[in-house]
Amino acid sequence: MSDTQDTQLQGYTDEQKYQVFNKEFMPHIDSMYNFAFRLTMDEDDANDLVQDTYLKAFRFITSFEQGTNAKAWLFRILKNSFINDYRKKSKEPAKVDYQDVETTYNSEDAETEHTVDLRAETVQDLIGDEVATALNSLPVDFRTVIILCDIEGFTYEEMAKILDIPIGTVRSRLHRARNLLKEKLRDYAASMGYSKNDD
Repeated sequence: MSDTQDTQLQGYTDEQKYQVFNKEFMPHIDSMYNFAFRLTMDEDDANDLVQDTYLKAFRFITSFEQGTNAKAWLFRILKNSFINDYRKKSKEPAKVDYQDVETTYNSEDAETEHTVDLRAETVQDLIGDEVATALNSLPVDFRTVIILCDIEGFTYEEMAKILDIPIGTVRSRLHRARNLLKEKLRDYAASMGYSKNDD
């Protein structure tokens, strides 16, 4: 039984479902948990969210095409489950006033300033705990784009599909999120007695 045959099937046999599930989905379980924890900020909720995601993934496995990006497919299910189920229960406000954020961060400086990929600079310069704390303090929509891009390495196109937003929105939201995070890290560094000249 070849992969090509699998991708052409409208439905999977039970055996094929388990093969796809174990081969394509299970390798991503750690990334899924990390993403769920960053969204929910609670271990039990994160575990529930991952379990719910994998149950849904198995239930809708026939809509997954082998050879496509299983990780992005799973992240989309998890993100939708979070929005539909867990965000309602969350103590964190579900809405972010983007107008306020845009007014603050849409200045000329914000437009011209180059934001760096976290993998390239911030993570190397600061201890992981501080980055995690600053990241966790961001509103969930900004936290999500940083996780997807800078931690999980998704492309803008993949992020647009996962989040159901246009690529232009992905770019602007990521830009604002990185600036917010940079400010929080700068404040933390200042409180610890570090000073670093801005580029």
